Amino acid sequence: MGKGMRTFLLVWSGESVSLLGSSLTSFALGIWAYQNSGSVTQFALISLFAVLPALLLSPVAGALVDRFDRRQVMFWADLGAGLTTLAIAALYAAGLLQVWHLYITAAVSATCGAFQWPAFSAASTVLVPKEQFGRASGLRQLGQALAQLVSPLLAGFLLVAVGLQGVIVIDLATFAFALLVLILVRFPRPEESAESKAAKGSLVSEAVFGWRYLVMRTGLLAMLFLFSATNFALAMVSTLFTPLMLSITTPDRLGMVMTVGGVGMLLGSLAASMWRGPKRRIYTVLVGEVVAGLAIIAGGSTTSVGWIMGAAFVAFFVIPLINGSSEAIWQAQIPADIQGRVFAMRNAIAMSMSPLAFLLAGPLADRIFEPIMLPGGALAGSLGAIIGSGPGRGIGLLFIVLGALAVVVALVACLYPPLIQVEEERSEIAGAKPAAVLAGD
Repeated sequence: MGKGMRTFLLVWSGESVSLLGSSLTSFALGIWAYQNSGSVTQFALISLFAVLPALLLSPVAGALVDRFDRRQVMFWADLGAGLTTLAIAALYAAGLLQVWHLYITAAVSATCGAFQWPAFSAASTVLVPKEQFGRASGLRQLGQALAQLVSPLLAGFLLVAVGLQGVIVIDLATFAFALLVLILVRFPRPEESAESKAAKGSLVSEAVFGWRYLVMRTGLLAMLFLFSATNFALAMVSTLFTPLMLSITTPDRLGMVMTVGGVGMLLGSLAASMWRGPKRRIYTVLVGEVVAGLAIIAGGSTTSVGWIMGAAFVAFFVIPLINGSSEAIWQAQIPADIQGRVFAMRNAIAMSMSPLAFLLAGPLADRIFEPIMLPGGALAGSLGAIIGSGPGRGIGLLFIVLGALAVVVALVACLYPPLIQVEEERSEIAGAKPAAVLAGD
């Protein structure tokens, strides 16, 4: 095993432990916020504030990531996120914590994430051999899967054993571990590419460079628009999942369902880290999105906790395969020294519809879908005979609509040739003198 791969594994372990701690706090605070507010809209606003700053700041963050040592960027980003957790601990200990405080801390933490995510992704490219890109991406997915698997049950146990304050303290300890790892390692600087030389200029011009670069690569841009549409559906589903489950079962069984989903994500991540996939990775992306959409439809169609567990398992299993294949495509297509800018713009476009989803999730559930599926509601006597009526069935119907949207978008995307041929795109563009155009010359 090369030195770069060992460094990657060490950093990955620190970030994965930190992610587990953050997931514990997020799960515990989510239950606390929903039980204290009783409002789906207020609950959904936390998710909005957790994504909007990253969306707005990503282009500038990506340009800064490419300018500075990516290890230091990760260090300061992790430190900032840790300080927001410390602020929550102080407010809770003083008995002053309110739901709106979580909006602020979520926004600050998301700002830090806008720097941390592209820095880690871009650093992985120079640490890991090209033939290991898929495996490294699978390992990053594995870290998320372990957090998804462990945090619901562990957070439930810790809430009883040590309370919310104790959960937050554990989270702070995991931040400290991640920071220690980053202090001990060093990242190599990527070689400067022709694209990077042509793109040098002011911070604003370098921030816009990511967009200009993508405009010339229609296959990559199409993949981003595909993800933007499906992320709209997934963002709304993730926001409404807790209210849906709490309408039909108890918090401990919610934790069980999320744990089963975590098992699916864990196995999917292991598969992504070991399986090279088909010759065209884009096939894995498209098939995976169809399967995920069908799983969302299945989960919304029932009140059976067992069936929802199965749907969650399938959806979470394919997500690492989708993300791992997508990440490998991007790492192979984009020069390492401009990945901070391009990956940040990629993240901004892919997540561009998520704020709208978070804004709409609460009102759609509270004012439209839930009322029409309550006894006496407009659809309670028709669709209610198929999927049930009563509390939570409106959200279930919304899940069916969102899952169908994801399936249709993926099937339509299959008809766009540049997307199917995206993995040949860079070689086709080479020699077309893109750097001068991209730099605005």
